[in-house]
Amino acid sequence: MAAVLDSVRAFFAPSTFTLDLENAGDVVARENLLDRAMGPDRRKKSSEKLRQGRVPSDGLALVARDRAGHVIGTVRLWNIEAGVDRETRPVEALLLGPLAIDPSYEGKGIGSALMRAAIMEAKKRGHGAILLVGDAPYYERFGFFASKTRHLVMPGPFQRDRFLALELKDGWLDSAAGMIVASGRKLAQPPISKAA
Repeated sequence: MAAVLDSVRAFFAPSTFTLDLENAGDVVARENLLDRAMGPDRRKKSSEKLRQGRVPSDGLALVARDRAGHVIGTVRLWNIEAGVDRETRPVEALLLGPLAIDPSYEGKGIGSALMRAAIMEAKKRGHGAILLVGDAPYYERFGFFASKTRHLVMPGPFQRDRFLALELKDGWLDSAAGMIVASGRKLAQPPISKAA
C-alpha cells in the first residue's frame, strides 16, 4: 500500500494533505466528517444497507489528513457480489463509498487523490471491478460508467444513471446480472453478557 500512496502523492504533490490508511483512531473523525459532508440522511441510502455491519475490504479504507493529522477526506471499498455470471456463480467486486471531503477543503484535489489511490490499490490487490452510486460527471473521469451496471440492481431505491462501475479487469462484468449483495467480513459482535 505504501507504494500506491507514494505514487499518488508524487502525482498530486499535495502540500496541504497526505494520504494514509484509515486506523481505529480515525473512526469518530470519519463519522463526523461524513455527517458534515453528506447530511443526516446518509444512512438511509441503498449503499449503506450493503455496508451495514461489515468491515471494508482489506487495505481499502483510506483517509486524507491535513498538516496537523486531522481527517479531512475518506474513501472506503467494500466486498460485494455483483449478481451472478452465466454459470450462476457470484461475481466478486467492490462497492466504493462513501467518498467525502471536508467542505472547507473541497476543490484541492483531495477527492481525486483518494479515488486514484483506492483504484490503484484495488487493482494491485487483484479485484475485478468497482461499483458505486454517485454523480456520473464526476466519476466518469476515473472510468466509471452506467453501461457496466445495466443488468445489475441495488437493494432498495437507486437512480439507474448514478449506478456506475469501473472494470479493473476487462470484461469482468460482461455477464454479471442480478442483485448486489454484501459479501465482506462482518463486524465483530461484542459478547452478550448473561444476567446473573
